[in-house]
Amino acid sequence: MPRSRKDRSRRKPAKHGTGSRHSGERKGKRFFAHESSHRPEPKPQTLEQLKAVERLLSGIGVPKPAPFRPDPFQAEALDAIELEDVLVTAPTGSGKTWIAREEIRRLLDAGKRAWYTTPLKALTNSKYNEFCEEFGAGNVGILTGDRKENPDAPLIVGTTEIYRNQLFDALRHGENVRADLVILDEAHYLSDPDRGHVWEEAIILSPGRIRLLLLSATVGRAEEFAKWIEDVRGSSVRVIKAGPRPVELRAAYLSIDLQLFPLLGQDGKFNRDLEHFTRQRDHGPRFRRR
Repeated sequence: MPRSRKDRSRRKPAKHGTGSRHSGERKGKRFFAHESSHRPEPKPQTLEQLKAVERLLSGIGVPKPAPFRPDPFQAEALDAIELEDVLVTAPTGSGKTWIAREEIRRLLDAGKRAWYTTPLKALTNSKYNEFCEEFGAGNVGILTGDRKENPDAPLIVGTTEIYRNQLFDALRHGENVRADLVILDEAHYLSDPDRGHVWEEAIILSPGRIRLLLLSATVGRAEEFAKWIEDVRGSSVRVIKAGPRPVELRAAYLSIDLQLFPLLGQDGKFNRDLEHFTRQRDHGPRFRRR
């Protein structure tokens, strides 16, 4: 049976520390938890470790300013996109976006239109800001699931799903997609088990009059990929590959003691100093979820 108003009024308010654990917060007194783990103090490294770190970090810095000259693969891609579809596979940092930017510039100067697609909203937003600075905000629009700005601009930046949806809409209404060039950034997403069909449909449904420029740093079997595009589109596809990676990758391990260890030793093989941390991990305490 529910209590009467008289019975409820007899209850005394909980005292601080004995009642609700949030009572202090309601009175404006917040209690903050301590750090969940101890913050280790950095330990001094041996002379050999310091020399290894110096070798790891040597040469890192800002290169001296020099006049820009396109690499041969960039110039080849610009020439090829005039007449055929192009698949560019080049390591990150090689300058794939420069190819797209220069071709977009040529199209805008000729009064034509282009689409730049990416698989991620964050990357789409980044490219939109980059192209607004490059070509002017009035010439650039963005279409994602969250944003729709300046959709009639001659250059549209959007997710691949939005471009694919525009192709479907054009088929339903018997219209043409307003684009002369479509750039498919991160084209290797075609192999993604969940979203790859979007890239397949975008390539298959793009009219032959639209040139395709596909960019990727990690696409595998590029020639086989290009042959499939030729089969489904009836077009010629040029595969262009860049040379070695221009931005060197260096791997290291930061220990819990805030010490830096190169992943590779001076002989180019696995750094044996890291075996100590492997043993610590294998013999350390194990925790079980409740």
